Amino acid sequence: MELLAPLMSLFNSLVIFPLMNILFAVYAVFSALNVPYAAGFSIIGLTVVIRLIFYPLTNKQLQASKKMQDIAPLVSEVKNKFKGDNKRIQEETMKLYKEHGVNPAAGCLPTLIQLPILLGLYRVLIDLVNKAPDEALKYINGIVITPLRITEPWDTYFFGIPLGQSPQEMMATLPLVAISIPILTGLFQFIQSKMMFSTPPAKKTDKKPGSADFATTFQKQAAYIFPLMIGFFSFSFPFGLSLYWNTFTIFGIIQQYKISGLGGLEGIWLKAKAMTKK
Repeated sequence: MELLAPLMSLFNSLVIFPLMNILFAVYAVFSALNVPYAAGFSIIGLTVVIRLIFYPLTNKQLQASKKMQDIAPLVSEVKNKFKGDNKRIQEETMKLYKEHGVNPAAGCLPTLIQLPILLGLYRVLIDLVNKAPDEALKYINGIVITPLRITEPWDTYFFGIPLGQSPQEMMATLPLVAISIPILTGLFQFIQSKMMFSTPPAKKTDKKPGSADFATTFQKQAAYIFPLMIGFFSFSFPFGLSLYWNTFTIFGIIQQYKISGLGGLEGIWLKAKAMTKK
């Protein structure tokens, strides 16, 4: 525990405190403009600010991911051609990466850089929405700089929905909202997941339709399992956290679309269009 204390102090100084100040700078702007439900819009605003800061890094990550997907069929051919010779497979795969200007590690660095910020956002929102109004007021004013301090507790409702309550807690009072939140959260995550993972069509060189490698199989399953997990977790998390997550995901969908279009969602989209024409 003694070793963790300095690390937590550093994390608070470098991540938590700056995030809190950005959040309440956004809140001060909305409050000055008399925007209703300023607390909820501040969470959305903070998420957008963070997304914009990391926009160039995320772009590089998405571009690297698209390149990896583009050469995935060629990598599969190498694996089939030199099956059983792991050393040759590795050598030929690295040649492919070099020929197509692909760096497998390029997508990892932006994620590693963003991870502390994402954890900090989670911590900030959990701390804020779970505290009683007076306690939250004291907590906020103990962190933010003097011009951003507030004199009264901020409104913890967003269009009548309590930011600090989970859908599970809302079931008795707002059942439709409680059901909608995890469904929408899972749906947005599904859209982003399908767009990220583009499955190439099977080639004649493939032995069987079921002979896809582990990575391809994992991607297919993750596109369904991960959204279900996120939707399930959002049922027990405070609504303020779902608001942040959904804003983050929607922004990600837009950015993903600009880089690689509909990706793996294109098949579903074309089927849906065909059904509407019947």
